[in-house]
Amino acid sequence: QVQLVESGGGLVQAGGSLRLSCAASGSIFSINAMDWYRQAPGKRRELVAAGGSFGSTNYADSVKGRFTISRDNAKNTVYLQMNSLKPEDTAVYYCNFRGRTIVGYVEVWGQGTLVTVSS
Repeated sequence: QVQLVESGGGLVQAGGSLRLSCAASGSIFSINAMDWYRQAPGKRRELVAAGGSFGSTNYADSVKGRFTISRDNAKNTVYLQMNSLKPEDTAVYYCNFRGRTIVGYVEVWGQGTLVTVSS
């Protein structure tokens, strides 16, 4: 199976930066995508940044120009660099993995890491 370990969340003032990391481990044959989602209190989980194969990326309109997703394929790790943070970015951020493993195609969610942006 696949295990995801997220890190990098915390408390930051508006305008500040944070870098989230999500490391995947296990019997991974290939990775289709590793994406970042977030869920604010009382709101639905939403896609923040998508990191597909061959370096393709996609961002929510609300974070374009401020957030950057990147992946280190050698380490099976995806990062989310978040700059110019706003109070409305406050949420639990989740890593999502989709890929092929020893047991077949799987989709796995990370445990979530809390990002709090103070005004």
